Amino acid sequence: MTDEDTTSPRHAVVVGGGLAGVTAALRLADAGLRVTLLENRPRLGGLAFSFRRGELTVDNGQHVYLRCCTAYRWFLDRVDGARLAPLQHRLDVPVLDVAHPGGPRLGRLRRTALPVPLHLAASLATYPHLSLAERAAVGRAALALKGLDPADPALDGIDFATWLGRHGQSGRTIEALWDLVGVATLNAVAPNASMGLAAMVFKTGLLSEPGAADIGWAHVPLGELHDTLARKALDSAGVRTELRTRVSALARTADGRWNVTAGAERLDADAVVLAVPQRETHALLPEGALDNPDRLLDIGTAPILNIHVIYDRTVLRRPFFAALGTPVQWVFDRTHASGLRDGQYLALSQSAAEDEIDTPVSALRERYLPELERLLPATRGAEVRDFFVTRERTATFAPTPGVGRLRPAARTRAPGLYLAGSWTATGWPATMEGAVRSGFSAAAAALTTLGRPHEHPLKEAA
Repeated sequence: MTDEDTTSPRHAVVVGGGLAGVTAALRLADAGLRVTLLENRPRLGGLAFSFRRGELTVDNGQHVYLRCCTAYRWFLDRVDGARLAPLQHRLDVPVLDVAHPGGPRLGRLRRTALPVPLHLAASLATYPHLSLAERAAVGRAALALKGLDPADPALDGIDFATWLGRHGQSGRTIEALWDLVGVATLNAVAPNASMGLAAMVFKTGLLSEPGAADIGWAHVPLGELHDTLARKALDSAGVRTELRTRVSALARTADGRWNVTAGAERLDADAVVLAVPQRETHALLPEGALDNPDRLLDIGTAPILNIHVIYDRTVLRRPFFAALGTPVQWVFDRTHASGLRDGQYLALSQSAAEDEIDTPVSALRERYLPELERLLPATRGAEVRDFFVTRERTATFAPTPGVGRLRPAARTRAPGLYLAGSWTATGWPATMEGAVRSGFSAAAAALTTLGRPHEHPLKEAA
């Protein structure tokens, strides 16, 4: 069976229905192409999705974005979901240190409306989790960061901790500031993170514009944004979306087009975007598409563990906080978003979770419930109605030193074949922003090859 019709518009097939694939499909359809999107799962959204647990709708993990994430903000606008994932008016992160000798101490990382870098000066000057000397050293390191080029290949070859040590950052400073942000955004502690990616995160998020690091998150289940609204946008754009459809082979045809084998169907296409993880991409790549395709297998993965706790009463009065002096990293209130009507639902987001990703639920319960009691005294008399865990063993690519040289560009050596995914060469770590940017790049490369006029997507997103 073939769908080829010489009278129809140019046809593009997008393999993969995560944020990268949905973005590429929307961009291609908006430019007038006939688009087919193929996804193996029964839903869209990739690794940022929701599922049902009893009466609740649960996100597989807590995802946030920043004001500087212009591509993801474009995505939210494009699927008519921006109102459902609002940004803070101004950056404000409560940071609770339970290991302080005098008892738990609350600090805040927040900004003012002053220009960079003065926007963070007042917050840093009063940040109680660092000494006066450590705060001064942070300021000097931030100025050094501002002068770096994150795209410099030399930065990709060293780790973030080494650079921080060279710039006078103590172990406490790394724990209480640099890793507090870096682990959540990079999914790696400083010794395991490429300096190039770390520079990109901190320079863009904290040192580009005063509001760049303002935090946004979904106030509804992620599935409503990345699946329901995304599917509606795809349908409106004329994209044919096929779920539960596995692509098993790609082949060039004699006329230079592409043949895509998807289940029992064979589709002919003028352009193909592979928007699947690196190992799946490696398995589908035709010979000669990349100079060294085995490099894709050298891009490692890193896990994220999410712990979900439902109490019989309200124990947290703020939407989220970060923690020090405890295994707990970030805690979010997901009560309203999940549909819980009685009690409170807290989600603990644990990045760089290599040591705990396979730990049994019973052991995690024994470890984390007492930690929540240390952090939130109101939990001590509360009943735990439910405790469960979601594990993403390959949540992100591992941002290790040297990973930059392994990440491929959107365009391959095979005409008409393009790559997308947060693991490709976006310059960003594995975030929702990076995924959407990769979809932009793949679609732009395809449209350029096909001679279709289009605006530069990143310029449009900004």
